[in-house]
Amino acid sequence: MSEAPANAVSPGRWWRASRIIQYGLLQALIAALCVLALRQSLPQPPAEYRLSEFTLHERGTERSVTLPLFTASRYTIEDSPRFTAQFTPPAGEARWPWSVYLPRFTNSVEVSVNGVVIHDSRRDPAANRPDRNTPQIADIPATLLHDGANDLSIRLFVRGPIAGFLDRVWVGPDEALRPIYDLRTTLFVTVPVVISAWQAILAVILGIMWVMRRHEPAYGVLAAAMAMGFLQALLQTPMAETTFSRLNIAVISSAPLESALVLTFALLLCGWRWRRWWLVFFVPGIALALAALLASREVASALFPLLGVPMVGLTLLITAFATARAWSKQHNVAAFLLGCAVTIMLTCWIVDLLSVFQVVPNRIFVSRLSYSAILVAIGAGLTWRFARALNQVDGFAGRLVQQVAEAEEKLKASFAREEERARAAALARERARLMRDLHDGLGGQLVSIVALSERGNAGAGIGEAARAALKDLRLVIDSMDDIGGDLMLALASWRERATAQLRPHGMALDWQIATAKGLPVHPELRPWHVIQIVRILDEALTNAVKHAGASRITVRIETLTGEDGVERGCITVADDGKGFGKGFETGFELAAGGGGAVASKTARGLRNMQDRAARCGAELGLSSSAGGTQVRLALPHRFPDSDTATG
Repeated sequence: MSEAPANAVSPGRWWRASRIIQYGLLQALIAALCVLALRQSLPQPPAEYRLSEFTLHERGTERSVTLPLFTASRYTIEDSPRFTAQFTPPAGEARWPWSVYLPRFTNSVEVSVNGVVIHDSRRDPAANRPDRNTPQIADIPATLLHDGANDLSIRLFVRGPIAGFLDRVWVGPDEALRPIYDLRTTLFVTVPVVISAWQAILAVILGIMWVMRRHEPAYGVLAAAMAMGFLQALLQTPMAETTFSRLNIAVISSAPLESALVLTFALLLCGWRWRRWWLVFFVPGIALALAALLASREVASALFPLLGVPMVGLTLLITAFATARAWSKQHNVAAFLLGCAVTIMLTCWIVDLLSVFQVVPNRIFVSRLSYSAILVAIGAGLTWRFARALNQVDGFAGRLVQQVAEAEEKLKASFAREEERARAAALARERARLMRDLHDGLGGQLVSIVALSERGNAGAGIGEAARAALKDLRLVIDSMDDIGGDLMLALASWRERATAQLRPHGMALDWQIATAKGLPVHPELRPWHVIQIVRILDEALTNAVKHAGASRITVRIETLTGEDGVERGCITVADDGKGFGKGFETGFELAAGGGGAVASKTARGLRNMQDRAARCGAELGLSSSAGGTQVRLALPHRFPDSDTATG
């Protein structure tokens, strides 16, 4: 066999490389679309109301400038640049409501018309954040306008490390300027508020998810990032030193901390394990917060371009690399969506950075707006994970239903086999019982008949033995009848046989049912229970006929309630014969002095009765006196399932 070339590329590596190339081309396309979208100009008021030529007054000098303009350096409040120009309303329009529209400036402005201040943006804290593009519009009182030239003065207050900026200015009828102002307000004020509300909702949802799933810290990290972003957008730049002004500045400058938290979430989402050295990502944000809390706003503002801006860009680059790696190796859809959003935000961050360095002629910061792409990606990723989890649950439920159905079929088959085994075992036990009963009863009688025949005694002995054999055969056959657990039915048949047995001896049968229902019904009653009880009664009746010399046999049937409140049946067989000679109560041992073979035979018969009662779970009692003998059979509350019971 020929060996593969050493420089051959495996199909897996080639497939991964092709996916990386496709991913890179897609991100490049997204970045190009972002740049194309950012190059599109926003709607502007009519050009005839635009003022671009101004005179700049700064540091005691004057010079002509054209807007938009970046100021050359930072200024203090006392040394703020002032832009002046003149505008002339068309004839007849001076009486209409006019306004001054400023689409963009840094940081604050004061607008005057004909020497009267008509607007000061420092009264609106939302307009003083350098990362926002809040437009301003100032209504010009009709009393200030007059026909001919009117003076316009704009004073620019610049604070912080970045240079000041003033965009073109429009002065004209309010109805022509107001729609454009409303549009920019919606885009740069309302939309960020919606994004902040979205962040707050995500913070709550992610916090709940983290509480319920502590083993996934990514949710907690992202919840902290969303909460910090919400607070950062909610707070306004303090215009004066207050109790909480330092805290406001610390939160407002917390973008590096927020970026570090988002980066940590992205790494965890992409399958990376937490490393202690990741704490380095949080150092710039902590340093900025300490500077704002312990130093001053000026120090925090000076440090932000050095620590905050580079850290945000670095976290975006690391996140882009991590998401690209996760997509190429794991085909992680959530990482793919996050990577696309990071590309959008990274492109906007670069555009903002070019604006800070005055490479871009117009200053509109779009990083905060592009943050919505991150939120969309996070929401889409979480929704995708949730939908995938639901699909997995549905699949698991389907497999579980199938497995349960299969297990149910197996259980049914097993139950059928066990039922068949139980039926076979029951039949085997019943056959054994029948064989035992036939052997003990009919078998012995037939042996006696054979023995009598062989001795030539064909008289009454053979007939008596034959009748006994027939009696046993009938007893076995009767025990097979289904009596539905009602022992009274079996006793009715036994009564007929007992009456027939006593008639030749001139003995009467007194049948007494002491309780209305006789004996309780026992659903668990089996044929072998019946035959044991009937044999006990037969033995008691036979003993009375042969040995008692009685004239009357009394059978009493009743249901008794014990101390435990449980009902039990009781059958008593009593005769009025001579008994065993003395007052006698026995546990089936004869009294001393009753000797000979008769005593031995009687004791053996009583022991057989005791054994039969024990096998049925019943209790057998015997008492004898000069007035007769009484056999008392107390039935159990529930008959045993096995005939091996020992009492």
